[in-house]
Amino acid sequence: MSGERDLSKLLGGMRPELNAGRYVYATVEAEPPANVAPVVTVREPEGLTLVVRQEEADAAGLPYDYVAGWITLRIHSALEAVGLTAAVSQALAQADLSCNVVAGFHHDHLFVPYERAGEAVEVLEALASAAEWDQSGA
Repeated sequence: MSGERDLSKLLGGMRPELNAGRYVYATVEAEPPANVAPVVTVREPEGLTLVVRQEEADAAGLPYDYVAGWITLRIHSALEAVGLTAAVSQALAQADLSCNVVAGFHHDHLFVPYERAGEAVEVLEALASAAEWDQSGA
């Protein structure tokens, strides 16, 4: 099943959802410790980046310096869709919110400063409402 490609439909239907928990970015040289279940991994020449629950990183003794809230955009976006990441990151940047984006096959995932995650959801909901309003032609 292919995802949505139309930007106005993507924005209007994104339904941002804040996942429970605090997430951190950590890095290891090879593989994650056995007691760590990353939600995201990225292999780079410098090491393996892990996005994990803060309590797992703490238990494993993994250092980190960024604590994030994890927001999932609940619309099934096509990987070849154009503009969703740009529109979302622009709206968050205007609110002075950093955002790290990861695209999964079905959804886009945003990692934002934990202490401002609720505010980030509000910004995204306002963006979605504006897109819905534009689509209705009102």
